[in-house]
Amino acid sequence: MDYTLAIGDRTYSSWSLRGWLLFARFGLPVQVVSARLYTPGFAQMLEGFAPARLVPVMRGPEGTVWDSLAMAETLAEAFPDAGHWPRDRRARAMARSLAAEMHSGFTALRAACPMNLAEAVSGFVPDGGVLADLSRLETLWAAAGAATGRSEGEWLFGDYSVADAFFAPVAARVATYGLPVTPEARAYVDRYLADGAFRRWRAMGRAADPVQERYGTGLPERPWPGPVPLPAEAVTGETPLNETCPYSGKPVVPEALARIDGQVIGFCNTFCRDKTVADPEAWPEAMQLLGR
Repeated sequence: MDYTLAIGDRTYSSWSLRGWLLFARFGLPVQVVSARLYTPGFAQMLEGFAPARLVPVMRGPEGTVWDSLAMAETLAEAFPDAGHWPRDRRARAMARSLAAEMHSGFTALRAACPMNLAEAVSGFVPDGGVLADLSRLETLWAAAGAATGRSEGEWLFGDYSVADAFFAPVAARVATYGLPVTPEARAYVDRYLADGAFRRWRAMGRAADPVQERYGTGLPERPWPGPVPLPAEAVTGETPLNETCPYSGKPVVPEALARIDGQVIGFCNTFCRDKTVADPEAWPEAMQLLGR
């Protein structure tokens, strides 16, 4: 089955992140097209996905499917063994409830803390509405654990599910704004920050997304609270240890080289280079080249 997924800026589009995770976290191939939010190119991209007017939206054997909940159910039907929802009936019902509430609720948190994966800030003071949403968040995450007997370090329902994909942008908001949550909720956020798919999404955003000034906070920046990336930088005029791009298999080009932890590897284009430089350990193909 061939699918195409349309998304917006990876750094800022929380709904796009959810849609992409429905493929990436369940091993489903997809062709991704993207356009910058709030530009003519965004509307032009969506012309090919009518009648959708927002992202994410996918096109596949079922036709055009928009809205992340509809996408989740459609993919779960098309790939019943992929594991989008828990197999246990009661856990599956609760996972659907959590995903639906995330889909329609948490309006104070969304409004006060737009997703911004480019930075983490200090000094943000949440108002009463945000604190109420955080309390509800903790209640839901704890309820999922109590219902399934989740062990420390597992996802909401043990194995990764649609519910986790839907809460990914909230985990990002907690990280970006340093929001106050319980140690148990913080452990779940930290698990997300260390997740390979989430790190790859953030790295691609850092490599390609221009700054959207409307998402700036004006607050002092602090280091991103996720894993510290390996030292890496773009370089030229060096000899890479590989002849083909670790992602595409295409020939390495001279303008797309990177020194990562002291070794030079090459890529087929500058985007492949820059997404790797942003967070080398997020990319297993690059790590294999480095013998790590």
